[in-house]
Amino acid sequence: MRLLPRLREEFRQRRHHRAFRIPPPLWDEPVQDLLDRLLAASDSAAPGPAAPESASSLDEKALATAATNLWRAERKLAQQGKDATSRQAGRYLRTTRGALSDAGLVVQDHDGETFHSGRAIEVLLFQDDPSLSVETVLETVRPSIYLGDRHIQMGQVIVGCPPRDHVRNEHA
Repeated sequence: MRLLPRLREEFRQRRHHRAFRIPPPLWDEPVQDLLDRLLAASDSAAPGPAAPESASSLDEKALATAATNLWRAERKLAQQGKDATSRQAGRYLRTTRGALSDAGLVVQDHDGETFHSGRAIEVLLFQDDPSLSVETVLETVRPSIYLGDRHIQMGQVIVGCPPRDHVRNEHA
């Protein structure tokens, strides 16, 4: 049973010039058998490719921080001029966001969305805004981040509210 692997090893060594051949290990037969058994046991104990384990092994806080900083860089770049350097940096950031998206990471910006109290976002400030007729997210301070189906970072927003007079008139 062990003859075939030894013949293969010998053939591989003989393909090369004698000066480049690697000498066989100086292990005796019991040590080699023990190594073979340990390798076979480790192969059978190792789990197959499992996506949930690899996803759970990620440090979610570090991933959320990296995604938040990517989101902030994209917003900052969008506010600046459109010179060649900023366009190139924008392409890099979009490519990075696409790669994270392909890996199951979703970064959700809440700007302009209608706000209601049942949402899983943290409101930092309610601000009166006479131009609004319903509560609306004026600014996202930190985006909501999802990894697969899990919510790994709660978004932080500033919500604009219609003046109280306007709300009372609608309900009257």
